[in-house]
Amino acid sequence: MRDGSLGRVVALVRQDCRLLLRDPAPLIVRTVMPLLIMVFMQPLFRAALRADGESDANGAEQGVPGMAVMFLFFLVNIVGFAVFREHGWNTWDRLRAAGARTGELVAGRVVMPLLVALLQLAAVFGAGVLLFDLRVRGSWAALLVVAVPLSLCVVMVGMALTAVCRTIAQLSVLANLLALFFAGLGGALAPHATLPDWTRPLAPGVPSYWAMRGFTTVILDGGGVADVLVPAAALCAFAVGLTALTLVFFRADQRKLSWS
Repeated sequence: MRDGSLGRVVALVRQDCRLLLRDPAPLIVRTVMPLLIMVFMQPLFRAALRADGESDANGAEQGVPGMAVMFLFFLVNIVGFAVFREHGWNTWDRLRAAGARTGELVAGRVVMPLLVALLQLAAVFGAGVLLFDLRVRGSWAALLVVAVPLSLCVVMVGMALTAVCRTIAQLSVLANLLALFFAGLGGALAPHATLPDWTRPLAPGVPSYWAMRGFTTVILDGGGVADVLVPAAALCAFAVGLTALTLVFFRADQRKLSWS
C-alpha cells in the first residue's frame, strides 16, 4: 500500500477511534449485557451441560463463550453504522473527493471494529473467569487463535451487509436477525448436541458454529492451538468469502440513506 493510501486509512481509523472514545456506551452495553444474561441463565447452561455428560460443569463453560459469540455478532450493526453515519453527515463525498478508493474505505472501516471485537471478547471471557468461575482446561493461546478470525468474520459480515443494504433500517433488521439465527444454529444458546436433529447438517454453514466448536474444544476438552486449527481455518474462510462479497457489491458512489 502506498504512503498516500496508508495515510487515508489511518485517518479513517483515527476518526473512528475519536468517535468511540467520545461515546463508549455501545461497547460497554454489549459487554455488560451478556454478563447480565449469564446471571440468570447459568443454572440452565449447567443443567444442559450435565445432561450432555459434563458432570462437573458449572454452566460457565457454555454460557460465557455462547453469550460472547452471540453478542459479538450484534457488533455487525456498529460496523454498518460507521458507513451510514458518513452519508447522514454528508461527509462521504468528501472522503471520495480526497481520493479514497473503495478498498481504502473498506479497510479504514474494518480496523477499529476489529479491535473493539477483540476487546469485547477479552472483557467477557475475563469477567467469566472472575464472576462465573469459568475454568479453561486448555490453552488461552488457542482461544486467541479462534477469537481473531471470529472477530474478523463478524466485522466482514457487517461490511457485506453494508454493501448490499441501502438504508440503515434494512441493515439493522438483517443484522439482528442474523445475530439471533447464528446464535441459535451455531450452538451459542445451548450445546449443539441438545439442538433438534435437523439443525446438525446446517450448523457448519454458519460461522458461530465454528467459533463455539473452537471455544468448547479449549474450555471443555482441554485443547491446544493444534486442536483449533480447523475451526480457525473455517472462520478465516468465512472472512475471505465475506471480504470478496464486500468488494464485489460495495459501491462508493451508491447513496446510503439513514432512513427508510
